[in-house]
Amino acid sequence: MKLTKDKIINLAVLIAAGIILFTPLGFPVKVFVNKLISFAPTEVSKDEQLKLTDYNWKLISSDQQSLNFEQYKNSVIVINFWATWCPPCVAEMPSFQDLYDDYGTKVVFLFVTNEEVPVVDAFMKKKGYTLPVYYPQNTTPSILKSSAIPATFVISKTGEIAIDKTGAADWNSESTRALLDRLLEH
Repeated sequence: MKLTKDKIINLAVLIAAGIILFTPLGFPVKVFVNKLISFAPTEVSKDEQLKLTDYNWKLISSDQQSLNFEQYKNSVIVINFWATWCPPCVAEMPSFQDLYDDYGTKVVFLFVTNEEVPVVDAFMKKKGYTLPVYYPQNTTPSILKSSAIPATFVISKTGEIAIDKTGAADWNSESTRALLDRLLEH
């Protein structure tokens, strides 16, 4: 069988696609692509906003500090469900870090994962992130459950879910900052 120029190009494309899709070498490419296609999340319209009423949720930090979600009732909260192996999750982390750097003392940030603590700690240290990571200790409130990650919820002081976003987003956007500012005022 003679290899023509077209066959060589097709073979090279297939090999490159295989590397990107099925090997660890493809992970940074997937993260990069997710960053490129990430846009600011959109606010849920007022008439479609669901209200969080179940604050019965126990979390624990990587340094074994217990957290009762109930203590954040009447606060503006950002909850992100994520994992280190998830390219869209990793893609949005820099924008979350920027947002957290500016709003971390005014807004409650909870980055929730089910991964092993040493894996997450190593990832956070390697990337230089200071985001507050927690691990669920009981069932997540049903209104916050998602079948996909990343899943992010922005919750008002009165419990309305202002943003319910699955997939990567640019969280350090002007529109997200404007929403947080507005939620903090009320």
